Order: sequence, then structure tokens, then C-alpha cells
Amino acid sequence: MHAGGPDHESLLPLAAHLADRHTVVLPDLRGYGRSVCPDPTLHTWARYTDDVVRLLGHLGVPGAAIGGTGLGATITLRVAAAHPGLVRAAVLIALEDIEDDTAKEAEIRFMDDFAARVAAEGINAGWEPILADFPPVVGAMVRDAIPRSDPASIVAAAAIGRDRSFREVAELAAITAPTLVFPGDDARHPTALAEQVARTLPHGRLAPTTTWADLHTADDLARVVAPAIREFLDKIT
Repeated sequence: MHAGGPDHESLLPLAAHLADRHTVVLPDLRGYGRSVCPDPTLHTWARYTDDVVRLLGHLGVPGAAIGGTGLGATITLRVAAAHPGLVRAAVLIALEDIEDDTAKEAEIRFMDDFAARVAAEGINAGWEPILADFPPVVGAMVRDAIPRSDPASIVAAAAIGRDRSFREVAELAAITAPTLVFPGDDARHPTALAEQVARTLPHGRLAPTTTWADLHTADDLARVVAPAIREFLDKIT
């Protein structure tokens, strides 16, 4: 599952590295790409979790390895926590921060400001003040997806900032699926969080550190993370 901002096309190169051994499904998450959803009340972690469960049911898949980047990584954790029987393994790439109360207030302001810029000036204007703080690959994937994005859905998706994914990392100790964790390296995807999550998960494994500043395209990301993902999946399937 893709991060917040891009759509499923950002992970096509990674899927190509895995498809010789696995069936790969790349959804557009609610509000992104072709998954148009301009109702902010429908952008909650519970709804996103249910979307994944319904997709697996629609495909007739009783269980799967689930993974994602950023937003997609958080959804992966939510599904693994709520539906352990469905998740045979999990892959988390640049996991989003799990905020305390003070940081959550800042997150709400950040997302509200983003939504206001998109509503007033368009998606490009919403993202431009932000992307300089992210690795180059994030900017490339976001900009690539903008022409395929519905502005009203992007505004609505910012409402997820008002929901809580988890209140503390300790909650993740209940997740039993084997999990591979790739650290991020920016303020919204902290390296230290990934390390803590890998220690907390009963079957967590920390992937090799990624030098995000050297990644400029979706192909770069796929090339760097695919070998560890292939090795991980080979050991658990």
C-alpha cells in the first residue's frame, strides 16, 4: 500500500521485483488515485482497516503478506492488530510517527493547513511547502500522482490527522505476524521509531538502513528495499 500523497503507481516498480514469486495487489487507498472519497468522515483508521479486509474478501484471499510505505505501513499495522488471522506477514517502509498528545495537536494543525492550501490553490500548492522536508523520492512520487488525484478527495483525506492510529508503541506488542521494518529518516517517519517498533513487535525484524537522500525515483526505492523483502518473504512462506 502506498504512502499518503502518491497512489498505487508509486509501487509498480517494487511489485515488478516481487511478482515472479508472489501475486501482488496494489490498491489505491481511500482518497487517492482512482479511489475517490471526498467525505472527510470516511477517512478514519477503522475505515481504512475495513477497506483492506473487504478487498481481501472480494479477492477471495484468506490471508496475505501485507505491507506499505508511510500511510500504507500504518494501515498494515492496524490490520495486523485487528485481524491477526488475515496477516501472514507484514512489511513496514518508513513508518509514520506515533505521536504523543502534544505532537498530535501539531499533526492536526499540519494536516488542516495542508487541506486549506489544497482547497484554495490546488494540490501542487498544498504539497510544495512540505516536500523540501522529505527525501527526493517522496517528492517524485507525490508529483507523479497529482494529475491522477481528485482535489476534493485529497482535502478529505487530511481528516485522518484528527484520528489516532495508536496511542503508544507498546500497543504493537499484541501483533504476532512476522514483520520487517524499514526505518525512515525524517521527522514524520523517524528512524528511532522504526527501531523501537522492531524491538516491540514479538516477531519484528529491522531491515538494513536505507539512505533516503540517495533515492530519487520509485525505481530507486524498489531496487533498495526489494532484496530484503524477497529474502523475508522466502523465509516465512
